[in-house]
Amino acid sequence: MDPIDQTDSTVTPIGTADRNPTGGVTTAGGTSDGHTTGPGTAGSGTRRPAAILGAILLSAILGSAGMFGFLSLSGALPASTATASAPTAASIAQAVASTIPAANDGSVIETVAATVSPAVVTITTTGLGRGASGVGSGVIVDSRGWILTNNHVVSDSGSITVTLADGRTFDGTIAGTDAAHDLAIVKVDATGLPTAALGDSNALQVGQLVVAIGSPLGSYPNTVTSGIVSALGRSITIQRESLTNLIQTDAAINPGNSGGPLLDAGGKVIGIDTAEAGSAQGIGFAIPIETARALIAQAIGG
Repeated sequence: MDPIDQTDSTVTPIGTADRNPTGGVTTAGGTSDGHTTGPGTAGSGTRRPAAILGAILLSAILGSAGMFGFLSLSGALPASTATASAPTAASIAQAVASTIPAANDGSVIETVAATVSPAVVTITTTGLGRGASGVGSGVIVDSRGWILTNNHVVSDSGSITVTLADGRTFDGTIAGTDAAHDLAIVKVDATGLPTAALGDSNALQVGQLVVAIGSPLGSYPNTVTSGIVSALGRSITIQRESLTNLIQTDAAINPGNSGGPLLDAGGKVIGIDTAEAGSAQGIGFAIPIETARALIAQAIGG
């Protein structure tokens, strides 16, 4: 296991499902020491609970200058309102709303999963030499059979098999690589395939919802997990190779997820899952999709 920069934790690439007894991951080229909501009526009766709740919240906030001060200092209200003689109804509503999680996160995740899952594939490789095998994930970025994945999923492979969400399988070939950023393009001989749209990883904000889809352990294809963007601009070291400007997320990412997409709430690919912190939970990393655009364009453009 190789340490994350400036910490005592370990980080493992997640492209393969099989780990060796020492905690390494069996990659395509052998065993490594690292990678792996009933509608109501419109009458007043349906509005009374909300009105009561509003009155309670209003009384609670207005009844405590200390609470108002706390909200201002914590950023729930604009700092300038802290000097006002009394809070306005609008500022109170803003403060209360900012503390309540979005109620439709579940619906968002369901929509993202239904939209993008058909474009997520499982990649199985057999290696050169000792004949080791590995399993990872990928995402179709062009309907003519172009698939984006991690370089460590397919490097040193003797053969590549791509399994679609609908069960169809195709032989794959490596059509382009960017080893420095752990990215690769795999091509299959097919047309009319479902695709995932690319998003804007430069617009990401810490705390926003993200969804990961992949084939953890190689046995559970199209597994969907969700979380948030935990941090941006992370750097890690894997087998003496450094990856920089990564997205950190607490969405569950496991061996076999490598190469699968990290998606925003709109179902657009904003990253490619690549590694997990082996000695901790809820610490995964993805390569920003902006990093992959050049490789995609080069491969497809010929």
